[in-house]
Amino acid sequence: MAVEPIGQLIQLASLYGVQNAYYDASKSRRRASEESLLAVLKALGVPIQRLSDVSGALRYRREELWQRYVDPVIVAWDGLETSIDVRTPADRVAMPVDCELTLEDGDVRRWRSDLALVTPPKLTDVGGSRYVFCKLRLPTLPLGYHRLSLISPSGTYQTLVISAPRRAFTKSPDHGKKWGLFAPLYALRSQNSWGAGNFSDMKTLIEWSGSLGGSVVGTLPLLASFLDEPFEPSPYTPASRLFWNELYIDVTQVPEIARNAEAQALLGSQETRALLQELRSARLVDYQRQAALQRRVMEKLARTFFEEPGPRRDAFQQFLTTHKQVQDYARFRAAHEKQGRPWPEWSASMRDGTLDEGDYDEDAMQYHLYAQWLTDGQLSELAEVNGPNGKPLYLDLPLGAHPYSYDVWRERDAFASDVTVGAPPDTLFMHGQNWGFPPLNPEASRNQGHRYFIDCLRHHLRYAGMLRIDHIMGLHRLFWIPKGLEPKNGVYIRYPADEMYAILSLESHRHQATIIGEDLGTVPCYVQSAMSRHNIQRMYVTQYEASPQKETIFPAPPANSMASTNTHDMPTFSAFHRGLDIDT
Repeated sequence: MAVEPIGQLIQLASLYGVQNAYYDASKSRRRASEESLLAVLKALGVPIQRLSDVSGALRYRREELWQRYVDPVIVAWDGLETSIDVRTPADRVAMPVDCELTLEDGDVRRWRSDLALVTPPKLTDVGGSRYVFCKLRLPTLPLGYHRLSLISPSGTYQTLVISAPRRAFTKSPDHGKKWGLFAPLYALRSQNSWGAGNFSDMKTLIEWSGSLGGSVVGTLPLLASFLDEPFEPSPYTPASRLFWNELYIDVTQVPEIARNAEAQALLGSQETRALLQELRSARLVDYQRQAALQRRVMEKLARTFFEEPGPRRDAFQQFLTTHKQVQDYARFRAAHEKQGRPWPEWSASMRDGTLDEGDYDEDAMQYHLYAQWLTDGQLSELAEVNGPNGKPLYLDLPLGAHPYSYDVWRERDAFASDVTVGAPPDTLFMHGQNWGFPPLNPEASRNQGHRYFIDCLRHHLRYAGMLRIDHIMGLHRLFWIPKGLEPKNGVYIRYPADEMYAILSLESHRHQATIIGEDLGTVPCYVQSAMSRHNIQRMYVTQYEASPQKETIFPAPPANSMASTNTHDMPTFSAFHRGLDIDT
């Protein structure tokens, strides 16, 4: 019996990981419209414009999956022997396959396998051709990222093998429960800061908390932001998830300030002193005015820095060596400033990632290099405020980046276009939510070996003893909203959760960091089951009143959870803080 076009569209969507329905706030099943399915499939890279294209696209996808031979990413839990799926034309299953496994350390292992003898092959017919599905066994592996090449008469095929601990890292529960504080850094203001809190303020809080037995201080994302045009101060829509926000630099602690008379004169002027007093006393953070003042001062310091050779320049060169992308990022930010418009409006070559010297100002590029180096250095000092519990920083990795961000520009092939991420209608947001940034394309990310996701994690774990993953349900599925449609018309797209958890676990062990998943709100139970299986700590919020007249007994959170508590007798910061009772 012939399948109707709409039925074929649903089949096609399923082959790309697109769910064709979801349950709304009233528990009613809302089916995805034809328009929504076509839009998200197009965003996934499917060559489809209208319903009449579905039949050919469906046939192509089925053949493509069977011609893939091996998936682009394979997970080997705990390094144990594992079997991987192999698909091959039926007339070639008896031909031997040469296997070459290049380990992360460069060691190479080679062997030959006869697919017909590994497992009983399963035959299927696709588009008039017969294919065989069989298994290939891998040996025990060290933990790490390894490259497997399968060399057969039909070609050479490669896959990334992630050999990872099944359970993420957790510190030993040597002293039972541990506690810490949470404070958005922008709100952690003192007379030392210029309107928003800075890294020196955070250091004071860490040291004060540690003196009372606290083991961790958490904050909101500290990532780069657009604080001019476009103006987007939200820490959850950063200009990059790979670089830091220079707004939090304590400029007074930069060594070049002692050798720059212009900067000293600027800071000592009556106009600047009045501006600083105004910024410090304002009820809200004035991001644009503070950022503009810091830029004026730091540009002068940057000129001094680049004119003077010495040990600090040697340290800077080492920073450039270990941070491969920072020069590319600095050129992007400088080009953004010179062009005066976001990258989608740049020339074709610039949009495609090529920046020539005339496309940006050299001084602006050097400023951004200098700012990232200073930010990295002051963050490093925070991570070194080590007590017996290790790195005290609890950082936050947001779900996405601004559509005009460096990340989307440089990693454009990994992101889906003409769609944004959000959430369907619920009891709090009856019309749904549109968060305004583009999602990663799950298949494109797999084809890149999840390089971008790994880079984002490493950027944070370099300094974090704990890392919160925003909207951890996104490891399983994300709600995509096609451009021009309302959030209620979005659809869920599945992601390769096993591969994402394997990366999280491996990186957590390598950096000795605890991973926390933000699972607040409407989250399917299978997400929390996966978190438990992989030892990802959960978040748990409770409320209570603390009375100064009597001792307060705080309720214990469930196992593997995080509870929010009030705290008193803080240092002289103007922010109100909430604590984190961490059950290790």
